[in-house]
Amino acid sequence: MTDLRAAVFAYSEVGYVCLEELLRRGVTVEALFTYEDDPGEEIWFPSVAKLGREAGIPVHTPVSLGNDEYELLLSLRPDVIFSFYYRSMIPERFLRIPPLGAFNMHGSLLPRYRGRACINWAVLKGEHETGATLHRMVRRADAGDMVDRERVPILFEDTAFDVGKKVAGAARLLIARNLDAIAAGRAARIPQNEEEATLFGRRTPADGKIDWSLDATEIYNLVRAVTHPFPGAFAFREGKKLFIWNALPEECPVDGSPPGTVLSPSPLRVKAGTGCLRILRAQVEGEPEEDGGTLGKTIGKGSLLE
Repeated sequence: MTDLRAAVFAYSEVGYVCLEELLRRGVTVEALFTYEDDPGEEIWFPSVAKLGREAGIPVHTPVSLGNDEYELLLSLRPDVIFSFYYRSMIPERFLRIPPLGAFNMHGSLLPRYRGRACINWAVLKGEHETGATLHRMVRRADAGDMVDRERVPILFEDTAFDVGKKVAGAARLLIARNLDAIAAGRAARIPQNEEEATLFGRRTPADGKIDWSLDATEIYNLVRAVTHPFPGAFAFREGKKLFIWNALPEECPVDGSPPGTVLSPSPLRVKAGTGCLRILRAQVEGEPEEDGGTLGKTIGKGSLLE
């Protein structure tokens, strides 16, 4: 148990488990800043707002962080600020309020994969591991001194959703492991090596467009990086969008057909720049999802996916 008083900014799965851990350890959360769920977004994670309200925490869902929120924090005078997957930048003046500092949980092994959608990017790039990093917050995003990191593996068959679950578990461990040191004002300060830093931007649904000239494994990595519950990888067939939800890279005979050519309908195999992609689950936009072999019989051998 601890008498630590905190202001928490949180959302998504990592936000939920980290807030849950703070409450389990007896932290007094003076204010919780989060978001109302977007009805246009597939919500696959538990509600931080619901957890906060059930715990009797004052919950705030501002569109942006401005003077009202700043004055509120000044009046509350929390010992510490925690940010767990909050989607907006917290202004620097907010970070200067708590005497013990402000700490963020990031879903990568900093300094690599700073920025947005870090788990999706790590899967897309074919990484074999990622993790969570607890670090101090400064004006620049994800650039402050690290407190601790926890590694998790990325298996070849893992989707971004699978990896996100692992990262959430790692984030909970980091809070449990470092909370006493934070409360005592002696949390570690490990400078980030700027020469090793990589930065990635936000992703949009349009970024799921498949480039068939790429290696089949690269296309596979895109598929698993953006499959459910994310917007999905897609191609076009006769002007209709075709979502590919599950696939595997395979070797295939070299022939003169261009990338994107359907080499066989069942199993559904599509030629890539190198190798081919066996499509296991797919969906024509507006129609039910189906297995690749069933869809392949409709598409037909020799067809071209754009």
